[in-house]
Amino acid sequence: MISLSSKSELEEMFLRKKPVKLLMALKLGGPVKYISMLSKETDCTYSHTVKLLENFKNLGLVSFDKIGRVKYIKLTLDGEELAGYFENVLRKFSKIVVKPIEQLDFKQKQPVKPIPITQPKVILPQVKTIKQK
Repeated sequence: MISLSSKSELEEMFLRKKPVKLLMALKLGGPVKYISMLSKETDCTYSHTVKLLENFKNLGLVSFDKIGRVKYIKLTLDGEELAGYFENVLRKFSKIVVKPIEQLDFKQKQPVKPIPITQPKVILPQVKTIKQK
């Protein structure tokens, strides 16, 4: 079970551009990749890519296979599932048509009627005595 602080940490990680790009690069780029290839594809520094991949590994999203001097990375089943969700979200975003700010219509369709301010009909005796002094 994920604790509340972990949930906010997950939201903080995956509601940023680079971790999502990295996850998508792992999903769309073939079965196995290595770190320097991923850092170039996602426009991240090597050290930032390593840090993100370590976080992914701790979450169970990727696994590392070291062969010689090269460390290969592949998505786990959970990583594949999460990457699929992000792929669907990104696909939905690409279908949304965004108008430039100049084309947005901010005019109201009907004029807003002002609310009439009425005088109170009952004046409290305390208010009368204060005003008389």
